Amino acid sequence: MTFLQEIEMTQKTPLSDTHRRFGAKMVDFGGWDMPLHYGSQIGEHHAVRRDCGMFDVSHMCAVDLAGPDARPFLLRLIANNADKLKTPGKALYSAMLNEAGGVIDDLIVYYLDDTHFRIVINAGTAGKDLAWMAARLAEWKFDARLTQRRSGTDALAMIAVQGPNARAKVWQALPEARAATESLKPFFAAVVGDCFIASTGYTGEDGFEIALPAERADAVWQALADAGVRSCGLGARDTLRLEAGMNLYGQDMDESISPLDAGLAWTVDLVSPRDFVGKTALLDRPQQSQFLGLILQDKGVLRAHQKVIAAQGCGEITSGTFSPTRQESIALARLPLGVALGDIVKVEIRDKQLDAKVVKPCFVRNGKVLA
Repeated sequence: MTFLQEIEMTQKTPLSDTHRRFGAKMVDFGGWDMPLHYGSQIGEHHAVRRDCGMFDVSHMCAVDLAGPDARPFLLRLIANNADKLKTPGKALYSAMLNEAGGVIDDLIVYYLDDTHFRIVINAGTAGKDLAWMAARLAEWKFDARLTQRRSGTDALAMIAVQGPNARAKVWQALPEARAATESLKPFFAAVVGDCFIASTGYTGEDGFEIALPAERADAVWQALADAGVRSCGLGARDTLRLEAGMNLYGQDMDESISPLDAGLAWTVDLVSPRDFVGKTALLDRPQQSQFLGLILQDKGVLRAHQKVIAAQGCGEITSGTFSPTRQESIALARLPLGVALGDIVKVEIRDKQLDAKVVKPCFVRNGKVLA
């Protein structure tokens, strides 16, 4: 059995039984048995904004890239510049593109040393991502190897602990982690025993993402709960990331969308002379639309795929929800070039056209209302 086949067959995280013990409502999420909430999605959302919450993100796939050609491989594989990774533990967010410049996946790369990097890819795209990486590795004849860490004897679980009190409660549950992580800046990671603790996240709040051996996951989840960390599910994770203006693969971008049109131009390095997959396509087809935020001015709820009408033409909402923090409906949308911040546009909701204000695509960060 290949590691790609193992990924396709794996449907439960190491914390599946733990979620049931904590009273989670479980749902199928892209073939994974995952918690939607533990009684109150809104309560979990507010816990992360005001205190601390934890999420099982073990369905995400950690891939170790090792070998003398690891860096040259990354330089050609991803749109961001892996030469920015010089300090051990430094993380880099990037898109991995196809030849047409579409987004195969968005991912995070961690630098361990010049011959060893860790890549974290999305759950639903893991199979195609690994197949793409393996094919490019063979095609370019680089001396490096890929090892996925989501199944098998060296499988990792991943727990995201997020919120203004996340660090203090992680140190309460894992006191041995404090010395190595107390001074950890955003988008860095530290190795603490058998744990890999990163100051990354998907909620717009401070905190850590902890990768650890699968067999330890239940005990650590319990220790965090004993420290007062609230268990949170996919529902709260989605409203939190949307408030923070963070893209979701499959909704805000996919293989048909350029990162330049998905608000990800900041993750693309077109300046350095290096070549990477999709670079030529991006240079040949500059940005076609803007990725902006919307706040509904009328009663209603903004949802994905609703049509947006502006003086400059039509656009589309990619993600929308009712914001628990702001108590109003918000959305991320691809809009025509020329639409400006502060403009009022129309959103088609059923048989009505409702007013929405155009804002920067970030609504709440670190507990503060921004837009």
